[in-house]
Amino acid sequence: MKTDFDFPNKYLVGPVVFRPDFNAQAEVLDINQAWSLFFTAGQEDKVLGFNTEAGQFFTNLLLAIATAGILWASLFNNVV
Repeated sequence: MKTDFDFPNKYLVGPVVFRPDFNAQAEVLDINQAWSLFFTAGQEDKVLGFNTEAGQFFTNLLLAIATAGILWASLFNNVV
């Protein structure tokens, strides 16, 4: 059996945040790359694609959960 499965780059299997080509870029991460790295534990930065609506949704969801938690704590802290 012959396979053509070859890894020419030794960093191909490791997490994307430790790859030299990822760290060498001087550009800032966009919102989708940040959430992709969070959800995949640093393994891949393009899971959510290039449409920024998914990243904005997760950011707004996180802000809504934090706001609801703060309101819940402040309202029900005075009741007890």
